[in-house]
Amino acid sequence: MTHTVTLIPGDGIGPEIAAAVQKVLAAAGAPVQWDLQPLNESILTETKGVPPAAVLDSIRRNRVALKGPLTTPIGAGYTSLNLVLRKTFDLYANVRPAKTHPGVRSRYDNVDIIVVRENTEGEYSGLEHEVVPGVVESLKVITRKASDRIARYAFELARAQKRKKVTSVHKANIMKKSDGLFLECCRAMAKQFPEIVYDEMIVDNTCMQLVVRPERFDVMVLPNLYGDIVSDLCAGLVGGLGVAPSGNIGEQGAIFEAVHGSAPDIAGKGLANPTALLLSAVMLLRHLGEMDIATRVEGAVQKVLREGKYVTGDLGGKAGTMEMTDAIIGAL
Repeated sequence: MTHTVTLIPGDGIGPEIAAAVQKVLAAAGAPVQWDLQPLNESILTETKGVPPAAVLDSIRRNRVALKGPLTTPIGAGYTSLNLVLRKTFDLYANVRPAKTHPGVRSRYDNVDIIVVRENTEGEYSGLEHEVVPGVVESLKVITRKASDRIARYAFELARAQKRKKVTSVHKANIMKKSDGLFLECCRAMAKQFPEIVYDEMIVDNTCMQLVVRPERFDVMVLPNLYGDIVSDLCAGLVGGLGVAPSGNIGEQGAIFEAVHGSAPDIAGKGLANPTALLLSAVMLLRHLGEMDIATRVEGAVQKVLREGKYVTGDLGGKAGTMEMTDAIIGAL
């Protein structure tokens, strides 16, 4: 069976790393047909942040997409496309694995964490207004429906991957009603998965414990804002966003993406590291049920990272994007 996948290369280095992914997956024999959808900062500026209908129709039709980095204005301008896509397709679960890569320099050699972030509400509900001049109010929304389903997703993921523990991260000592409701839902869900150890941790202590003893964490489930912060922290434990895959998953579809920036300073120079988007493509392949090919591609990436001979400058090497890509293909 051939899977048609929407491909959004994105801005900056996006087209280069997207081409690398296409080349590796073709060499691996992945039964993927790409539905290319150009989308970048200039298009979004022209449309005031509204994705063209062709892009939305493609994702709606294919139900799975791979997206490169997109530039988002800070403090002004249009809304982040990531936020728009998550809301449009109700992609309620953001899944961010953080696993030690032998050969990639980091402070730890024993990290293997999956961060499951609620993706649709919390402080990112977008409900802000100016009460009086100089006073802005932003509303945090937590619902039982969203909390129940993200808790269930985290526990089902832990069960499917034979993980041993789920940690719920919160600030219910201060936000007793909102984070309290999130905890209530996690506690109720834990009772349906008795084989999985369940614990809870306040978010500030979580950040300290991640730095001190990251090996104590397995699967983590968090409200939106905490998950956004902690998932990047976890990426830092294993070498940074350049090796961090990500998936946004819901009942209407799934979008896998590199979460690093568009790096305009090196765009077009053939220097970009394709690892994050490649590992996101591995997540995509597993989502499609192509387990064997996903394992082969992941193993090839790991082999090249471990050997360190043909890796890009951010990983301590001297290879260009396509040189590293060819090495990964050779490792297949």
